[in-house]
Amino acid sequence: MAIQTAAFAYAIASRLAYVLFVGITLRREDRESRYVRALGPVEGFRRFRRIAAFVMNNDAVAFIILCFVSRDTLALPVSSTASFIAGLVLAIVGVGTKLWAAGTLGSDAYYWRNFFDPVSARGPVSSGPYRFVSNPMYTVGYLQTYGLALILRSLPGLVASVFAQVAILVFHVTVEKPHFERLHRTS
Repeated sequence: MAIQTAAFAYAIASRLAYVLFVGITLRREDRESRYVRALGPVEGFRRFRRIAAFVMNNDAVAFIILCFVSRDTLALPVSSTASFIAGLVLAIVGVGTKLWAAGTLGSDAYYWRNFFDPVSARGPVSSGPYRFVSNPMYTVGYLQTYGLALILRSLPGLVASVFAQVAILVFHVTVEKPHFERLHRTS
């Protein structure tokens, strides 16, 4: 139980580190251009991307560890085979959507390059999964977290999935969306 509690706390802390570090850094960059002034747009973006990738990967690993150490804590009225299949379908759809969206936008957009180099920013995208969902990365693209929690029948994993998705949606509404609207309103 202590390991599960520690893993849950670490997963939540990792998600907070992700959305707070990225959110605060991007808002600061949007207002003050700290990285760009100090390093230029290319190197500033590279430095941010390197740190952001580490924080994001840590967040993913923390979630996966949580699901494994808390497996079989979710009582469901269906067989483990049924929850495994349902979880697998969710995971495939979520990962597939996230990869499709990332491929549509390109890796620079995936790491918020438009905060560092607004001149090269692409306008609103209506191809790929964006034809069907306005924000596939943070909506359908999170199904794999629920899927893993179902596959492993992890109640803390399911709770952490909800927390992670709510946190990233708040990040989107408070950081990304205002920046994107300002960026494309003036162009």
